[in-house]
Amino acid sequence: MKVISQIKLPVEKEMELFEKKFFQSMSSNVALLNRITHYIVNRKGKQMRPMFVFLVAKMVSGGTVNERTYRGASVIELIHTATLVHDDVVDDSNRRRGFFSINALWKNKIAVLVGDYLLSKGLLLSIDNNDFDLLKIISVAVREMSEGELLQIEKARRLDITEEVYYEIIRQKTATLIAACCSLGAASVKPDSDDMIKMRRFGELIGMAFQIKDDLFDYGEAQIGKPTGIDIKEQKMTLPLIYTLNNCSSKEKSWVINSVKRYNKDKKRVKEVIEFVKANGGLSYAEEKMAEFQQEALVILNDYPQSDYRDSLELMVNYVIERKK
Repeated sequence: MKVISQIKLPVEKEMELFEKKFFQSMSSNVALLNRITHYIVNRKGKQMRPMFVFLVAKMVSGGTVNERTYRGASVIELIHTATLVHDDVVDDSNRRRGFFSINALWKNKIAVLVGDYLLSKGLLLSIDNNDFDLLKIISVAVREMSEGELLQIEKARRLDITEEVYYEIIRQKTATLIAACCSLGAASVKPDSDDMIKMRRFGELIGMAFQIKDDLFDYGEAQIGKPTGIDIKEQKMTLPLIYTLNNCSSKEKSWVINSVKRYNKDKKRVKEVIEFVKANGGLSYAEEKMAEFQQEALVILNDYPQSDYRDSLELMVNYVIERKK
C-alpha cells in the first residue's frame, strides 16, 4: 500500500464525504466558473491539508469529527487552491501537477478572478456558519504566506539572507498553512483548548521540515519534476546555500554570490555551485536541521494516547522527510 493511502486509512470515510462537501462549496450560478472549478476538483493533488485537519481532529477528540471539521477542511482547501491559482499567474506557469494551469487554459484575467472567487467562497463559508475562530486561524495564515513570499523576493534582490531570516521565510511561506490545518482540526472539536496551540506548533515543525526537503531536491537527489538548480536560477537562498556561504572563505563567498547573481542562467556555472555546496557540507547540514524539526514534531505527538490517528500523523511526519518528490 502506498504511504499516502496508509496515512489516509483512519479518515477514509471523512475524506470521501469531504470531497462532496468541498465540491458543493465551490458551486456558482456562472457556468464558466462551474466548468473551471470542476476542472480543479478533478485534478486534485494528494490532499494532505484536509487529511491533517481530520487526523488531528480525531486524535485530540478521541475519534470524533463534526460539521465544523468539514467546514474547516473545505475552507483551508478553498484558500489553498486560490493561492495556487494566483501563484501560477505570478510565476507565469503553464503547468500544475502535470496538468495545464488555469491561466494556461483560460488566461490570466480569468485565473485571477477565479482565485478571488475561491478566496471569497472560503471566507463566506466560515462567516455564514459563525466559525469566526476558524476564520481567524485561516486569515492569519493567508497574511503570513503573503509576507513570507514578499520577504523572500526582497531578500533575493540583495542575497543577504541569514539562517534566522531563512527560517522566518519558510515558516511564513510554507509552514504556516500546515500549522493552520492542524490548529483548525483541533479548534473544530475542542475550541479554545491547549490542543490548538500544541497542534499549531506541530504543523509548523512539519512545514519547516517539508520545505527543507524541497530545498534538498534542488541539489539533484531524485527525479521530482523540477530540474536541478532551479532555486539557484531563481536566486532563491535556500538552507544548503546559506550554510555554505557562512562557512567558506571570503573569496569563495564572492564567487558563489557572483555566480548566483550574474551567472544563474549559465548551466555549467550552476552545476559548479551545486557541487561546491555539496562538497562544503551544505546538504548534510540541511538534512540535520530537517531531522531536528521532524524529531520535535514527533515529541509533541507523544503527549497523546496511542491511536490509529496518531500513528497516521507519525507516518506523515516521517513521509515528509523520506518522500522522493
